[in-house]
Amino acid sequence: MRNKFAVVWIWLCLLPLAFDFKGVETASRAIDMLLTVTAMGAACAMLLIAPRFARRSRMRSFVTSLFLLTIFGSVATQWLQGNDAGNYARVILPFLLMLLGYFVGCRPWDAPRLAQIERAMMISVIASLVFGAGFELALTDAKLGIQLAPSAFLCLQGLLLHEFIFARRFPMFAALLFLATLVIEILFGMPSLLAGTVLLIVYATWLAAPSIKPFFNAGLRAAAIVALLGALATATVTFFPNIAEQWMQRMSLVRQAQPARDPVAIARLAQLQDQVDQATSSPLSTIVGMGYGHEYGFAPSYLPELAGDIGERDFYAFRRWTAGHDFWVYQFFAGGLLFGIALPIAMLWALWRGSMAYRAWRFGASDAPWLPALGRALFVLAALPVASIGGNPLGERFAGIVFGVALGIVVASYARIAHMIHARAAAAAGRKPHAASPFYGAPLADIVPVNPPRASGSLPTRQA
Repeated sequence: MRNKFAVVWIWLCLLPLAFDFKGVETASRAIDMLLTVTAMGAACAMLLIAPRFARRSRMRSFVTSLFLLTIFGSVATQWLQGNDAGNYARVILPFLLMLLGYFVGCRPWDAPRLAQIERAMMISVIASLVFGAGFELALTDAKLGIQLAPSAFLCLQGLLLHEFIFARRFPMFAALLFLATLVIEILFGMPSLLAGTVLLIVYATWLAAPSIKPFFNAGLRAAAIVALLGALATATVTFFPNIAEQWMQRMSLVRQAQPARDPVAIARLAQLQDQVDQATSSPLSTIVGMGYGHEYGFAPSYLPELAGDIGERDFYAFRRWTAGHDFWVYQFFAGGLLFGIALPIAMLWALWRGSMAYRAWRFGASDAPWLPALGRALFVLAALPVASIGGNPLGERFAGIVFGVALGIVVASYARIAHMIHARAAAAAGRKPHAASPFYGAPLADIVPVNPPRASGSLPTRQA
């Protein structure tokens, strides 16, 4: 960890892919390859200099096993289904980057190095959003849309919510940044991202409230954020009537119109139905899936509903191989019951166990040195299922490595804090910690008091 180039590797691992996402069409694939190879090479360099756990952790072993099952299972499915190798490589790349990011984050980094990783991740997320919006607005006349507000958008909001609700810090830059994200969601008509923001606020309120009193305090802070959102909506209606009219049309469409009147939504549903139909067409495809990069189109049952928007010939000729619009359905389509659902289970399990432990440790072990890092990583990881409302967050390479690092930090921080609590409990009971206790990146003297209080009736420890 004393490697003098460690900071360089951290930034080269996270920052380059911030300037590469699916909304930008580059003139040459050489730029994409350069950014990807740089990030992967830096991640491998970090793994070479990173500290390692001496003993196993059940949560770490469980998550790692499911993750590796997804990656190696995709190779088996590719061999069985015989999909195009180029399409497979392009689709599986974000998952490989997520795996590398997970291995980078799931290490017992010391506090300064962990802070550098978090700082690089935060700035990379901001750079991704600024570059994407500026590039599109400068070179095209298209309106800013979901493709220019990737899942990293919700990661940024999650990190800012942690600052406001848990750290109770309200720096001017963070407040203005959070306000800017809300303005973008309202002005450019992003209902899925706005729903994701509300879900993150609800998650933050639940995470901060293990009892009635903390729930009341966290609810007040969340209510203040919701009130700010309402004030922005009111100001939008007052000063931007055209934008307000677009939102009213969306709301009236949801209340009164038939679902078939939204051709984009129906087209996505047709693609999802075709993925499910292909995955359940045979026992083999149900078990191992159709493979990453396998082609899919529109389900024939949706032809009458799309007849006025697309011709019959174009309807049946439409084929696509990229990651689908829905994260959960595409995982089943690509990996089946055996390989596809392993990654969602690992992600949800880590998020659930980490969240429940964080709620308890905020009051039972509030002095744990890795607790703030666990909280911030939980918010970044929570952005993955929240971002799946509007699409597949793992269709982007940058999102893959960010979510991987966050997942690794959650698993590593959980293991280190749990070990610290067990060591303290053993010391308080007058027992010497087991000699084979795993090394979690901090000397035992830093997590166990020098003269711990003895339990009543116990003998003092024998001095060596």
